[in-house]
Amino acid sequence: MSIIKINRNWYHFRTFIAAICLITMTACSSGGGDDDTYTITGTITAGSSDFADSDVNDPNAPYQSNDTFSTAQATPNPATISGYLNNPGAGDTGRSQSGGDTSDRFVVSLLAGQSINLTLADANTGDVDLFLYDGSCTDTCDVECNFQAVLGNGLIAKSIGIEELETIDITSDGNYFIDVCVASGATSYTLAIGQKGSTVTALNAEDNFIPGDIIVKFKETSISAQQVASVSLQTRATSLGLKPLAGAQGRAMLMNLGDSHQQSTARAILGLANKHSKKRRAFTAQGADAQLKWDTIEAIKALRKRADVLYAEPNYIRQTMATPNDEYYAYQWHYPLINLPEAWDVTTGSSNVIVSVIDTGVLLNHPDFSGQLVAGYDFISVTSIAADGDGIDSNPDDPGDSTGGRPSSFHGSHVAGTIAAATNNSTGIAGIAWASKIMPLRALGKGGGTSYDINQSILFSAGLANDSGSTPSQKADIINMSLGGGGFSQVDQDVITQARNAGVIIIAAAGNENTATLSYPASYNGVVSVSAVGYDKSRSSYSNFGTAIDVAAPGGETSVDLNADGYGDGVLSAAGDDSSGTIQFNYPFYQGTSMASPHMAGVVALMKAQKPALTADELDTLLASGEITEDRGDSGRDNIFGHGLIDAFKAVTKVQDGVTLPPRLDVTPETINLGSSKTSEILTAINAGEGDLTNVSASSGQSWLTVSPTQVDVVGLGSYTITADRSNLADGTHKADITFTSSANTETVTAFLQVGTANIENSSGYLYVLLLDSDGANVGQANVGISNGQYTFSISDIEAGTYTLFAGSDIDNDNFICDLGESCGAYTTLDSATPITISSDKSNLDFNVQYQVTIRAESAKFSSKSSKNKTKSKQSYKRIH
Repeated sequence: MSIIKINRNWYHFRTFIAAICLITMTACSSGGGDDDTYTITGTITAGSSDFADSDVNDPNAPYQSNDTFSTAQATPNPATISGYLNNPGAGDTGRSQSGGDTSDRFVVSLLAGQSINLTLADANTGDVDLFLYDGSCTDTCDVECNFQAVLGNGLIAKSIGIEELETIDITSDGNYFIDVCVASGATSYTLAIGQKGSTVTALNAEDNFIPGDIIVKFKETSISAQQVASVSLQTRATSLGLKPLAGAQGRAMLMNLGDSHQQSTARAILGLANKHSKKRRAFTAQGADAQLKWDTIEAIKALRKRADVLYAEPNYIRQTMATPNDEYYAYQWHYPLINLPEAWDVTTGSSNVIVSVIDTGVLLNHPDFSGQLVAGYDFISVTSIAADGDGIDSNPDDPGDSTGGRPSSFHGSHVAGTIAAATNNSTGIAGIAWASKIMPLRALGKGGGTSYDINQSILFSAGLANDSGSTPSQKADIINMSLGGGGFSQVDQDVITQARNAGVIIIAAAGNENTATLSYPASYNGVVSVSAVGYDKSRSSYSNFGTAIDVAAPGGETSVDLNADGYGDGVLSAAGDDSSGTIQFNYPFYQGTSMASPHMAGVVALMKAQKPALTADELDTLLASGEITEDRGDSGRDNIFGHGLIDAFKAVTKVQDGVTLPPRLDVTPETINLGSSKTSEILTAINAGEGDLTNVSASSGQSWLTVSPTQVDVVGLGSYTITADRSNLADGTHKADITFTSSANTETVTAFLQVGTANIENSSGYLYVLLLDSDGANVGQANVGISNGQYTFSISDIEAGTYTLFAGSDIDNDNFICDLGESCGAYTTLDSATPITISSDKSNLDFNVQYQVTIRAESAKFSSKSSKNKTKSKQSYKRIH
């Protein structure tokens, strides 16, 4: 037979390889040894809030222009839109490469308090900006992409920064036009419309900061007292052409662009003499202050690219903010889900508590790990897996696990960020036990890792003899293992028993195969096995279940947007992107029991801060009693949630002697997104504390939304049904607050729905379904369009063997699917690409895709030149046109 040649180079991932990494590498073959070939079929479901730009560069995708107000594309709310723009002649060959596609316009109904977030896929190849127009605009309004336009004549707001993120906040209800305009080059983008999340915006010349001022901190170097003068404020500023104002070596320095002559010098030194001239002229036309603010932003971005600069910031004028004040904390819905903010009122952890993260290592220079790490180790003994050119060593920095042309997962960083990212520092995300420490241990690399290396990491964590010949100065209190696979090993069990006997609490992910089959190490005796829930506290679709489950925690579900913030409901944490050859630190949304396990590990770290003597046996007893969890399934322990969903507030108070929790009403979920067609949803009211809670009732402030008890007890606790009536509602987006009252407290649930958008089909774009052998070669492909939110595929002429199955869009037409901003999915999930052994026809190979959305580390101001990072290039595959 002839092998089907590739029509789209396979997954150029912006998501991680596997939330549950395989302990041992799977042996795959593509030849069956005979002449028999087989066919596979399945259905792919689009992300529920995904919508596609109707005029992308891929010539195979359906086309309809959306360049003007009169042809604006109708869009629901909330929504995640994947789009592509290019100036004439820019970008890859395709539908719009020659003539250009300079503007995408969308018409949408928005509510006060919502936001629009525009994320660039590749700021190195293009720049796009964001404009908001009144919904009554016609094509006589301000011309498209008019960067000099001032507010008025239909233009309501604009965001025209030079970073990867543009944001506009909505101040009043109404119908609007969103205009995404290309400023230079070509790039894909993602537009997220929904509830406001981020509390700090990206670099933008319209932000509130002092024009000309720049705060710079340089990377620490080992210098003697005699060398301090050579790195003084004056010397540093002069070398950059800037005016020194305040600060000193070892801490942040305040500098200024100075007068016009000094500004010219600084622009020349920073390589900005001819940069962004089109936008700069637009700000120049608005006056001297506007131009100075723009020049400040440009200088900051240039400084952030220097190898000697740790960070560079505007001198913002700040307002009082609630804690934690981390930039993207508002998107970490998974923390309030387990009552973590209440737990933080009790403790934020202790520097004496150490959590060992046995994983792919950690990006040691990621800004959210500054001051959060203790010494770790790299235990990968097989150099082909290690990807850093050597065997075990004392450097646990993650060089990446890229294989087959895909970017790396940086899985360990995502896990570690959830446990103990630096918090309340106006940067990035929050960690659960942010006052505690992470011990990074590297045992997973390309294709996973071996049981032997993982066991050495466990022994090191527990302060026991291991192959490194050393032990840490202080052993870990807790081990987190977001990894797994099938097959019991007595050696593994013995090592885990040794570590537990040494006083270490061991926590592991239950697995992502949606099965009751035991996964290890989570199913070993002495390990706390963690299953995953989504935003609504129900079992995540991928999560394993069964007799070994001990507890549940948030793992996310990226294919839905139940909280209506415009992003799939994944877990947000720290990671990186090495697709360009240099690691760019970022914050992606991942899903998996790999994300659930560190939630539990972080909560246990908070418990240890309150009670340092807490043992593994005591934790088991507390779990079994139900005193530190919310009972979510059958009364008592069940095979879905174990002993229940972990409750951080209960956990930290229960380890305090004599503490009794007051009664407290809790309603789940906090937000309901009915979309354009759903008419009802179930809410659950429980007593999240102790003691008597009485007089529970619920009401809606809107006539079109009713709430009624479905199954409640005598005090009103239980399930409630909300029912929406759209018959008398105008087209657009509507919101209602449902108020639950009780003898203890009041809770508010917000419900959203759309009217008049039922005919707008959700779509994750035109898909390419690829069957890959063990070398990442595409040996079978299907090109499929969407129908009723689903894609049906069939691939034939497949030889017997073991493969993996991926799907994604290619809106920029660069022959790579799954770029940032494009859709991506895998069988069974992206979090665990399950090998498929084919020796007969297979059907029902069903899975989901969704757009890949990543928030850059404070708008990509940080990058790494890790000593372990090796520059990589895209793997090139021949394409059939």
